[in-house]
Amino acid sequence: MEKIKIIIVDDHLLFSQSLAYLIGTFKEFEVTGSYCNGKEFINSFSADEFEKPNIVLLDVNMPIMDGVETMKWLKANQPDLKVLALSVNDDEDTIMKMITNGAKGYLLKDTHPTMFKEALLEVYHKGFYYTEMISGLLINKLGNNDNKVLLKEREVEFIKLACTEKTYKEIADGMCLSPKTIDGYRENLFQKLELKTRIGLVLYAIKNKIVCI
Repeated sequence: MEKIKIIIVDDHLLFSQSLAYLIGTFKEFEVTGSYCNGKEFINSFSADEFEKPNIVLLDVNMPIMDGVETMKWLKANQPDLKVLALSVNDDEDTIMKMITNGAKGYLLKDTHPTMFKEALLEVYHKGFYYTEMISGLLINKLGNNDNKVLLKEREVEFIKLACTEKTYKEIADGMCLSPKTIDGYRENLFQKLELKTRIGLVLYAIKNKIVCI
């Protein structure tokens, strides 16, 4: 059986080598390359011997070119590549930036090996892996096709803007509304969709094809 090919992009050599060793214990996978930063990784695409991986494990915080900037390049140049973000950070802003720029999942580096393997399989077979443990947030409903919520046109417009890196004030300016009105849109949608955070709204939008990531 042909193994699922993985590339690791992480500037911490010890972590990268340890991760490669762990992946080597999973019979379904093999590590075919590792890079120290995003710039080194994207430059590899021009090499004749480069073999495109099935999954990329991408560190968020790296020198020279970090995970967010790398994802922006991949989204523009390799949009079909499946990327699983890895980080020690669980803040909502970082998670949202990675997902809205195309990451198919986000894991903390202290994730249990069993969950890590599950994430790899989910990303490979289903195309994404979003866990309720992301940033300690509980995102239990991401849109069930059998129970879709009817959204107003302006609510959809707000959701699309919320799936960008714009601040709520910038969203208010873009919609020609006051920040207070935007706060009302946000709270009403959180209640209507049974969500708690902006990242939950982003995941809802992706699941229901309100935006294409």
